[in-house]
Amino acid sequence: MAKKKVRQFITLESTESSFRTTTFKNPRNTPHRLELKKYDPTVKKHVMFKEKK
Repeated sequence: MAKKKVRQFITLESTESSFRTTTFKNPRNTPHRLELKKYDPTVKKHVMFKEKK
């Protein structure tokens, strides 16, 4: 029997601009909101991205 798919499609929003990007996460392993440091092309530097619901 096949396993259920658990991964969720989430949106990450930049803390310094309105730029958004998407990624996947497994809510069983990371139940809290995701925060990643990624490149923001509008600001042209690496900034924190926070999970947007």
